[in-house]
Amino acid sequence: MHAYLDHAATTPLRPEARDAWLAATELVGNPSSIHAGGQDARRLLEESRERIAAVIDCDPIELVLTSGGTESVNLALKGLWWARSPGTDAVVLPDAEHHATLDTVEWLGATQGARVVPVRVDEQARIDETAFAAACATPGAALATALVANNESGTINASAALADAARAARIPLHLDAVSAFGHVPVSFRGWRADAHGGTGLVALSVSAHKIGGPVGVGALVVSRAVALAALQHGGGQQRGLRSGTQDVAGAAAFAVAAELADAERGGEAVRLTRLRDRLIDGIRALVPAAELLGDPGDRLPGNAHVLFPGASGDALLFLMDRAGVAVSTGSACQAGVPEPSHVVLAMGRDDVAARSVLRLSLGRTSTQADVDAFLAALPEAYARAVPSARR
Repeated sequence: MHAYLDHAATTPLRPEARDAWLAATELVGNPSSIHAGGQDARRLLEESRERIAAVIDCDPIELVLTSGGTESVNLALKGLWWARSPGTDAVVLPDAEHHATLDTVEWLGATQGARVVPVRVDEQARIDETAFAAACATPGAALATALVANNESGTINASAALADAARAARIPLHLDAVSAFGHVPVSFRGWRADAHGGTGLVALSVSAHKIGGPVGVGALVVSRAVALAALQHGGGQQRGLRSGTQDVAGAAAFAVAAELADAERGGEAVRLTRLRDRLIDGIRALVPAAELLGDPGDRLPGNAHVLFPGASGDALLFLMDRAGVAVSTGSACQAGVPEPSHVVLAMGRDDVAARSVLRLSLGRTSTQADVDAFLAALPEAYARAVPSARR
């Protein structure tokens, strides 16, 4: 593989994070043990928690370390559901959320009787703020959830406005910041400003491997003002919200990656935006019918979500892969069966369009050579991916 344009799926491990992980594995001791080795591990664990919390802008005690974004989302939504106010039975759910959220809410409906109050997104996959506020005010609403930035289209939502809407309706809100963290400003404390107890923004999910940390490490920020039911029980670690021996090495590597991503964010946003725009311009020159989806400006810096009319997105992916270029489709593949992108469908496009999309995502290691490799392979791949062109 000589060109990697799938950083939104995962991005290369930073050498500094790898070094921190390896150094931490030399410590011998459970951070819950009271002997010297255990306390050394505990010290590194809590220092790492403080460093991650500083980047997210939350109190260290509010940071619950998890195995990644999916677990964080599950803990937030199930925990809020089981701790919900009496007489509430609905989840406010925008149409274009990540499958970690959609599948969790579907499970709550199938097994716990939760009903869904859907919220439409516009043609750019942005959550309609007025519709979101109205949904939050629905009688019986127990909780709300929303993406900070859409993981497919790259469109950035107005997180502060969504938090305001939940606070006004006096219901708890979870924000999924997995795709946004490290790429755009994220502030739990700022978005939670003036919240009352367990209402407004109370939980926020992030993941390490999206910013150059290790796979299998993430975090859920949980406000101290909210009651959250635990999914697992045992030793009572992390405020009793996630019992089990904590991953000291993973936390240390996550802290390094978070600090570096935050320090580089401004410069990288400028560099990646320019590189992404060159990619988009090149695509339009080679395939004039191609269409950029999502907000043209207010989007994640490295994201290009492109509709290639008449082409099979899956065919494009495989043809690009054969040419040594890694990309992603906008579709979810469940049980080995390709499906149209639910995000593109939510944007008002038809099933054909929802099967004709590529998500191209750039990151810290991306160069002009990666863009050139994609553009060099595109004409032949596109011609072969259009069914009529193969007759």
